[in-house]
Amino acid sequence: MLRTILVTLNDGKMVIISFKMDPKVSNENEYKIATTKIELFLRKGFANLSADETTELEAISRTVSSYEKEFYPLPAPTTIAEMIELKMYEMNLNQKKLAELLKIAPDKLSLILNGKRSPDARFLKSVHQQLGIDAVFLLNHI
Repeated sequence: MLRTILVTLNDGKMVIISFKMDPKVSNENEYKIATTKIELFLRKGFANLSADETTELEAISRTVSSYEKEFYPLPAPTTIAEMIELKMYEMNLNQKKLAELLKIAPDKLSLILNGKRSPDARFLKSVHQQLGIDAVFLLNHI
């Protein structure tokens, strides 16, 4: 089933987009079309989306996310610092908030993340417990 909607952007411009109710992205062209549709919804603003538009945005976003995981995978972290930075991104933490969560001084965290200080057992235990980083990964990368 093809759905056509009129999207009014914040700048007042109106754009007509058409798409399937259950979008599937199976190639690069469909990926570009889907990301353009997402961009149009985002330009309109979350607060300005109707319930139907919000549902469509969520469906397209899930499809794009699945495609990206398959065709644009992020490289796996290879160091403790990279793994911590990934977790910081996932949890929306800055270094100050992370230091508070781990109950360590911000200076110590900065030194460890920049490779100027080796992580101690207390730090590794805290990272494992608070961030859910696999203990085997931590032990293999110290």
